[in-house]
Amino acid sequence: MMSWMAWTWPTALFFIAIFSAMGVLTLLELRYPGGQERKGVFGLVTTRGDRLFMTILGSIYILLAGLGLFGMPLWWPLAVAFAWAVFCFWKV
Repeated sequence: MMSWMAWTWPTALFFIAIFSAMGVLTLLELRYPGGQERKGVFGLVTTRGDRLFMTILGSIYILLAGLGLFGMPLWWPLAVAFAWAVFCFWKV
């Protein structure tokens, strides 16, 4: 199925997770339009989409830093990225 490109299952699952999160946010926006803008600890007024974007971008940097500093496996950087995601949607 994925032989046309150098995809691995973890890479495919990562992209599936991103598109699934975007789908969930789309459904939330259709169900509860307008979102809930709020001011977080960084002083930014953000919506759900903004927080998702910051979560994905921050997680990528955390995982790349973990790969560069510690190498494989990436379980600890993944835990930090998950904590970042919780922080982004809770406080930011």
